Parts: sequence; structure tokens; C-alpha cells
Amino acid sequence: MTPIRILLAEDHNIVREGLRLLLNAQTDMQVLAEATNGREAVALAGQDCPDVAVLDISMPELDGVQATKLIRAKCPHSQVLILTMYESEAYLFRALEAGAAGYVLKKALSQDLIGAVRAVARGEAFFYPSMARKLLDRLSLDGKPGLGIDPAGDEALSGREWEIMLLIVQGFTNQQIAEKLVVSPSTVQTHRSHILQKLGLETTVDLVRYAIRHGLIEA
Repeated sequence: MTPIRILLAEDHNIVREGLRLLLNAQTDMQVLAEATNGREAVALAGQDCPDVAVLDISMPELDGVQATKLIRAKCPHSQVLILTMYESEAYLFRALEAGAAGYVLKKALSQDLIGAVRAVARGEAFFYPSMARKLLDRLSLDGKPGLGIDPAGDEALSGREWEIMLLIVQGFTNQQIAEKLVVSPSTVQTHRSHILQKLGLETTVDLVRYAIRHGLIEA
């Protein structure tokens, strides 16, 4: 299996070295490049677009959010995972709008970070639990007028697809959605694929951003 190619950007040497050792210890991961500031991260990403860029949000020259936007512009297939000490809604939504696929706090367990890297590499979204709760608290579940989107409108989502879309945006996995709706995980996956296709999106992260743009989540 081809390992997940990772760019690591962190201005504190000890922290960066520890992260490199942790990630390289995984059989399915390889840290290809390291940066000490946001500008260097953008330059390195442009040389060999990584599968995942793990960026500190607070770095010299360019911060993680600015670097995220530039990396995504240069390498649209590279996923960005923000790693930060800031448990802030403002930073979370700035990162999402810039193109980040995940947001993990530095106080997280090492297994959380490893799981986050794998998740975003698969094209999924990953948010540290307290940050996922912040998203959930801002999520409207009624789908009524005023949200800027109509489930029976141009997107032509069925009622079940609308229901599943809202659960996806909340961060539920296919298995969890299947248990809630008493259907099979494969059925949920089929609905997920149809939702993305109808909305012209590619990944779960795109769906989260779509929800923000259309007022399902107030950024």
C-alpha cells in the first residue's frame, strides 16, 4: 500500500520533531517534507503536492489559514489538516473557508491525530470533538425557508437524501447513520454518492463548506 505522503509545518522544532516521529512510525504514513513557517510550507507543497499537509495555525510569515488557501490553490487534491492550540470558532470557520479538511487541537491524543490524517487523506472531514460540537451547535436541522437552500429545489435532493446530508454534516459516519435510520451502511454510501453528485461536490469536506455557504451552518 502506498503510504500517505505528508507535509508537516510547525515552527517549534521540538514539537515538529515529535510529530515527525509519530507519523513516520505509522506503516501507512511518510513525512516527505518539513517547514518552519507558512511561506516555506506553500513552497514545499508546490514542489510535490502532498496527500496531506499538517499545518500549525500560528506560524511566522504566513499563518496556517493563509498557507491553507495557497496550498489548496496550487494543489487542489492535497488535503489540509490544521493542528492548533486554539479552540476557537473563528479560527475553525476561517480554516474551513480557506479549504482545510480537518481541525485538531494539540491537546488531542496521538491516535486522534493519526486518525485525522487518515480521514482527510480519504477525502473525509475530521474535527476534534469539541470543534465538531461547535459546528453542530450552529447547524439548523429543520431545512425550512431562510436557510438559503430548499431540499426540493434545484438540487432535487429527496427527503431521505436531505436527512442523510444533515447527518453527514454533523460528522456521523456511514455506520452511525445506518444505525440511526435502520438501513445498511452500503445504502447510506449510495445516498452519500448521489448527494455529492447532485450538488456537484467531490468530498465530505466540500459538503461541509456547502452547508456553511448555504446557511445550514452559520460561519
